[in-house]
Amino acid sequence: QVQLVESGGGLVQAGESLRLSCAASGNIGRFNAMGWYRQAPGKQRELVATITRLGYTNYIDSVKGRFAISRDSAKNTLYLQMNTLKPEDTAVYYCNAQSTSVPPHGNYWGQGTQVTVSS
Repeated sequence: QVQLVESGGGLVQAGESLRLSCAASGNIGRFNAMGWYRQAPGKQRELVATITRLGYTNYIDSVKGRFAISRDSAKNTLYLQMNTLKPEDTAVYYCNAQSTSVPPHGNYWGQGTQVTVSS
């Protein structure tokens, strides 16, 4: 069974940095894409950043230039480096992985890690 476990969240002040980690139970090379979502209180979950198996990345406009998604295949771990954090970044951050070309196919989620940015 595929398991994703996030870590690295916490309480920081505006302008500080955090690095989130998502440890997978298996080889992340089998996923077509991985990404980070976030959900703030009372709001819908939104896609923050993605990285494909070929290494292409994409970000929502509000985090461009501040966040960086990356992966370490040897450690089967996905990362989200978050710099110059703002109060509006406060949310629960979720790791996501999709496999569409390598069986078993699926769409997997971690349980989330809380990021709180004070002003």
